[in-house]
Amino acid sequence: MDRLVKLCVVDDIRSVVDMITKKIPWEEHGIEIVGSATNGEEGFAVIRETRPDLILTDIRMPKMDGLEMTRHIMEILPTSKVVILSAYTDFDYAQKAIQYGALDYVKKPFSIEQIVKAVVKAKEVWEQENLSRTQLIGLQQKIKESMPALRQEYLSLLVYHQTNESELARLSDFLDINELKPPFTVMTIQIDQFTDKYGEVPVKELELVRFSLQNIVEETIALSGAAVVFREGFNRYICILNVPSPELPIAIADQCCANIARHTKFTISIGIGQCVETVQELPKSYQQSLSALSYHFYTGGNGAFSYHADATAVPVEWIYTEDSENEFLFAFRSGNRDACVEWAMTIFNEMGKVPVLPEPGVVERLLQGLVLRMLRVLMEKFPRPSLAEFEAKNQEIRESGAAILAYRAWFIELCEIGCRMIHQERASESQKIIHRSVEYIKANLDIDLTLEHCAKQVNLSWGYYSNLFKKVTGSTFGQFVTHAKMERAKSMLIEDFQVQEIAQQLGYEHRRYFSEVFKKQTGLTPTEFKEMSLGKSSKP
Repeated sequence: MDRLVKLCVVDDIRSVVDMITKKIPWEEHGIEIVGSATNGEEGFAVIRETRPDLILTDIRMPKMDGLEMTRHIMEILPTSKVVILSAYTDFDYAQKAIQYGALDYVKKPFSIEQIVKAVVKAKEVWEQENLSRTQLIGLQQKIKESMPALRQEYLSLLVYHQTNESELARLSDFLDINELKPPFTVMTIQIDQFTDKYGEVPVKELELVRFSLQNIVEETIALSGAAVVFREGFNRYICILNVPSPELPIAIADQCCANIARHTKFTISIGIGQCVETVQELPKSYQQSLSALSYHFYTGGNGAFSYHADATAVPVEWIYTEDSENEFLFAFRSGNRDACVEWAMTIFNEMGKVPVLPEPGVVERLLQGLVLRMLRVLMEKFPRPSLAEFEAKNQEIRESGAAILAYRAWFIELCEIGCRMIHQERASESQKIIHRSVEYIKANLDIDLTLEHCAKQVNLSWGYYSNLFKKVTGSTFGQFVTHAKMERAKSMLIEDFQVQEIAQQLGYEHRRYFSEVFKKQTGLTPTEFKEMSLGKSSKP
């Protein structure tokens, strides 16, 4: 259970109520006491207010006995479970209470063990019935939603797996699918940069955007022919299109791109598979559409691409030769940023001049392979932790599905990061010492970073180290350490760490002192900074 089961105790003897509510560790049994009373009228009022799952009540009480109270409880809380406390002489009343809806009874005098056993049994019955109710509600909801889900699932199966025409005809009416006749073409439609633009937008707004885009596509296609359009994923749709003429798919796709660009702030890319004559061949056309869609790599979006089976495969050697690569790596190893950028610009410009574009995946793998060789050059010179910026930038492109212009910017930035690191590595020995010390400070913000301690780490006197540190970094040792700690604190606040935990991890013994330092540095308390960063505060 996500919560404790709620129990209310009603008995006209106060000592009995206190014994049951205070002497038994109900939390150990997954139960919490939410109310108690010493007469039936008061008890029923408490029950109406707290709405407990379980009620333990005496049968004989002033103002309203347990029998009448059970009847009233069943009217307002029919799923609650009532356990009756009954003397031997009240056995007939206990049976009557069970007829009214009580679950069980315990005869007086009773032991604590008997009470616990009866209440735990009632709890188990309540939990089982509650689970059944939850499952029933879920099943009803699934039934309500099943038709759209079945439609989506079946349409997906058409393009993922071979399906015969008789089954298509049988399910078309049942799933409200427009009857399609061959020949067919599959188009895969992708919203360009959708994650970048709407990655943090609420689900409702996302749903509205995707519905609007799909509606525009469907209306555009409907003007030219029969088709079904359905979602494939977060930013993709699949269209199964009836093709009366070979020229129709590219014309429809171009019109879809134009209408989306005209009526929304988005653009789309469309890959078009070849025409097929049977339902069984739809998966082949779908795979071809994915291959064609990948060519948006060269345009960045807002375009349609048809699959051509007879396109000549272009060897990747044309991009650069082995000698050219060695020339680039020599420039990179030397930290010659201008030579590296010039080489990269030449390579990317050449890509746009060939008559037949190579398969985008080949180009991506070639560039990523070159970046790995750049990484090996850096690993010869630097410890792995200091390569975090380079490796993070390398990972960005792997996660983005970027186009060629983004690849060019990414590759040039990697050249700049690497060359900058190499230049820094060639700085004076004194600068190297301070750079290593800075890395040490950032990696050990949780310890007491005194001037004497850090000077000792690099085998310098504290006075010389202090002057050298300020000369290289532009700030005093103390200012730098405090700033580094506050920057780390900001990141941890955004990551939802607690203030006390941040203070401890940054070497502050007292939370109050940490908060004072943080406010002095940032102008905000840690809580104010966190709320503002997460968009929960209107404070400028």
